[in-house]
Amino acid sequence: MRKFARELGVDVTQVKGTGPKGRVVVDDVRNFIKSALAGNRPAVSGAAPAGGGELNLLPWPKIDFSKFGPIEPKALSRIKKISGANLHRNWVMIPHVTNNDEADIGELEAFRVQLNKENEKAGVKVTMLAFVVKACVMALKKFPTFNASLDGDNLVFKQYFHIGFAADTPNGLVVPVVRDADKKGVFEIARETSELAKLAREGKLKPDQMQGGCFSISSLGGIGGTTFTPIINAPEVAILGLSRSYQKPVWDERKQQFLPQLTLPLSLSYDHRVIDGAEAARFNAYLGQLLQDFRRAML
Repeated sequence: MRKFARELGVDVTQVKGTGPKGRVVVDDVRNFIKSALAGNRPAVSGAAPAGGGELNLLPWPKIDFSKFGPIEPKALSRIKKISGANLHRNWVMIPHVTNNDEADIGELEAFRVQLNKENEKAGVKVTMLAFVVKACVMALKKFPTFNASLDGDNLVFKQYFHIGFAADTPNGLVVPVVRDADKKGVFEIARETSELAKLAREGKLKPDQMQGGCFSISSLGGIGGTTFTPIINAPEVAILGLSRSYQKPVWDERKQQFLPQLTLPLSLSYDHRVIDGAEAARFNAYLGQLLQDFRRAML
């Protein structure tokens, strides 16, 4: 905790602890910073109350790394400079909570493979992401709070469904947006995500192709991992993280034996000011049900 506070330039003597015997915990430091951002208190001992977005933090440590060995300085890419500032703001300003769940995607994956075999000549490859986008639209319709944004003391509920997805590029992550995903089929979504990802890698995305998102998906499935905490893309109130699917043994009561189940980890980060834990758990569980039996998406 002290290292965390020191990295953020917070004087822990100014932080009120809520842990056992008044001990300061990580959440106390986060709440202290959020309060400072709101202008309620100084972030550093002896500092005047902060105004606007000024935290009055300690200066970032200046170190001559060359004293310890060879170095090679490289400038941050433009994308990382922009996204880094946004991510920092979102992490500090939004009270993130992550709900981790799993979905049985064995039948859906078999169906996806079958579709691609049947449509080899069409030139469109259906990805699991396309199914997840479609499932997220259904979940957003069932749980409209996830399709809202905070505007002061009001919640703005959107009547459209634009889904962003994180695209990995040589210069960093960008988030293209599939507009009106509720009006598109899985093949069309697959085609559009492929085209947008290609434009992202080539650095040819237009600003309007990265705007207007309601909900975002960050997929690490092609790389690895089990669970993670994706950072919410403000002004959205939630983001879904997908990790690598894996086979796990599941007990079959009827056959009295363990059977393999292809499982997709779901990591749903949500803004706790807008969404409570029970609603997030229901959203993730419903999403898992859709992916397990995609026929539910037609109901």
